[in-house]
Amino acid sequence: MEAKYRAVLMDADETIFDFARAEAFALDETFRAFGLDPTPEALALYDLINKELLRKFEKGEIAQAALKIRRFETLFTTLGVKAPAEAFSEAYIVNLGKGAFLLPGAEELCAYLAAKYPLVLVTNGIARVQRPRFEASPVRRHFLGIVISEEAGAAKPAPKIFRKACEVLGPLAADPRDLIMVGDSLESDIAGAAAFGMDSCWVNLKGQPLGKGILPTYEVRSLEALREIL
Repeated sequence: MEAKYRAVLMDADETIFDFARAEAFALDETFRAFGLDPTPEALALYDLINKELLRKFEKGEIAQAALKIRRFETLFTTLGVKAPAEAFSEAYIVNLGKGAFLLPGAEELCAYLAAKYPLVLVTNGIARVQRPRFEASPVRRHFLGIVISEEAGAAKPAPKIFRKACEVLGPLAADPRDLIMVGDSLESDIAGAAAFGMDSCWVNLKGQPLGKGILPTYEVRSLEALREIL
């Protein structure tokens, strides 16, 4: 297929990186290091707390520095456990940075796309987590660079982080209509791309329903299906 776009922006977690696996690894390692039992109930509670705080972060209602510690403060309070939230958070971040696990087919997809387009990774996250995972991954060689919300001073869906990605691309990104954002989050990737004037492809691996008022240009249910679009 003839290339329709001049460059591709890609999300990291749950688009090409297996964040669920990295998170499970880091939580298990950190719980055990602090003498705590990583029970399924505790991990499920953490997931609920973390997702709610991430939603607030994307809305600008909580700073990332506060989020990193608040999630564990809330978890330990709810569990009735006495543990140092700040030290736990620090250890968790170090362990999470070791989790450079890819989703099945992600390495092959990135190689395919990089042969046709300049690629930039655009991710909401902590630099000390995202950068080591990116640098340790075999997909690193396929990307011009990575734009991380903590370093960019803004998180998707804010236009500022997409402008930072355009700076990496230079003249290729003069017109947002020449770009496409590929990601799994309707709220951050797809809505952010639309607001910036880009096309988007929703990587809907879990078969989730569309959100109200958020319409991707394309939708795929597998990474392999991206080849039919790009």
